[in-house]
Amino acid sequence: MELAATERLLRQAGYVRRGLQAVTVLAGDGSDRLLYRCRFAQDPSVVLILPPGGSSRELAEAASCAAIGRHMSAAGVPVPAIHGFDPASGAVVMEDLGDLLLHARLQQNPDPAEIEALYRQALAALLQLQVTARSGFSPDFCWDTPRYDRDLMLARESGYFYQALVREWLGQGPMGPELAAEFARLADRAGAEPADFILHRDYQCRNLMLSRGRIRIIDFQGARFGPLGYDLAALLYDPYAALTPALREALLAFYLEEAGRMMAGFDREAFRRGWYFLALQRNLQILGAFAFLTRRKGKVFFRAYLRPAAAQLVSLLAAPGGENFPVLQNLVAKVDQELSRARSQE
Repeated sequence: MELAATERLLRQAGYVRRGLQAVTVLAGDGSDRLLYRCRFAQDPSVVLILPPGGSSRELAEAASCAAIGRHMSAAGVPVPAIHGFDPASGAVVMEDLGDLLLHARLQQNPDPAEIEALYRQALAALLQLQVTARSGFSPDFCWDTPRYDRDLMLARESGYFYQALVREWLGQGPMGPELAAEFARLADRAGAEPADFILHRDYQCRNLMLSRGRIRIIDFQGARFGPLGYDLAALLYDPYAALTPALREALLAFYLEEAGRMMAGFDREAFRRGWYFLALQRNLQILGAFAFLTRRKGKVFFRAYLRPAAAQLVSLLAAPGGENFPVLQNLVAKVDQELSRARSQE
């Protein structure tokens, strides 16, 4: 993007600085939003985020990014500061946190003690988002839906999994009534969890950054009301990170301890029982997303994580509680085998 055009967008968003020297395109992840790093002669660099088009949904998403970011910053959640927003163009000017994702740090094979310390930071930050930030959080902030609920689970998690992966990727036919009934039971059980907390909905190591040694949260524009367990499952059952069962259990214990400290009357055992079903929902969602992003969007980066995500879902369904979903167990075992076979032929 030319410097003059960038300066105009920054001014329209209310961010006026002199000496803009360079504009660099930044790579996105699953989103189609356009990201630019703006460097100045004297002031710190910022990130300019633009919607890919000018549709009403894209502009609404940008408005949510600004509103939710400002709300979370005020609540002490470690998100990047929002420096400016222009409703007409959807331009958001955000603090520049650098380039180090938690995922990238994990790939550098740090000491296990450092990994656990970073994840404890991430869990403490998550509880700030979930619990502290719910005070004053308005449904009007939400561009997509204001709440994670049963309809969303069926349409955009289990239904997404079946359509994007089972039908479009693996070429299977329409969903049968037995599987549909299991998905409905799963959504009923997951939907029974208390849902008056704040949900990030994609809380994983590629949406966490390390800036000056501190965990910072990005891609929060899809936040809405929802249950505690979903984001925790997203982080601890993250195919990008492949945490060991021992570390996952230690981090779960830490989260439960911190949650109990923050919330009077927090029932750890009830949480554990409900968390399982939310973990199943999350794994279905991410498999659908990986298939869609690879096949429909041409983002081949996600292809490598389809098999780990499927293997993880097989493992979850083999745990106590999975026997309630025998049709899904059989389907996911076949999906895992097919993905394994396809991977071996690449």
